[in-house]
Amino acid sequence: MTALVLIDIQLGLQEMAFYGTERNNPMAEENCQKILLAFREKQWPVFHVKHDSTNPDSPLHPSKKGNAIHPLVQPIEGEPIFAKNVNSAFIGTDLEAQLRAMGISELVMVGLTVEHCISTSVRMAANMGFAVVLISDATAAFDKVGVNGQVYGADLIYHTELANLKDEFAQIMDTDTFLKSL
Repeated sequence: MTALVLIDIQLGLQEMAFYGTERNNPMAEENCQKILLAFREKQWPVFHVKHDSTNPDSPLHPSKKGNAIHPLVQPIEGEPIFAKNVNSAFIGTDLEAQLRAMGISELVMVGLTVEHCISTSVRMAANMGFAVVLISDATAAFDKVGVNGQVYGADLIYHTELANLKDEFAQIMDTDTFLKSL
């Protein structure tokens, strides 16, 4: 059985200044919504994960408006929501136990950001024995400053992380290819 796991699709990840100077793939949230609607139409399991930052300055801190799940992917009744405060959807939650209890063996994963919580969660899911499909255009990255002060653009971070995950941890597909495969 296949389930959709939506990770950290929260308003706070629109607050560019906190995370970097640029973010790629502005259509990520819309693509997450397309995948979500397809799962709902098929009545397949959907799981939401949100980040409750422990940093009071973070837009994802529970006291901030940015902690809210993005309106395009609002959970509906029966779709569990897991709150985490680390990079993995599986640490500090019972997500794995719920997936196993339902007999789910394949995960489709979408959300933000590919270099943090998506990468960590995809790697853990694969290491736990789940077959993972990561929807490439239903995620995004921010630019990063390297150890020597060099700025690496969001697209470079995004493509490098997808290359790191490809085949070893996940099958990578774009939204249209995935939807056509259903």
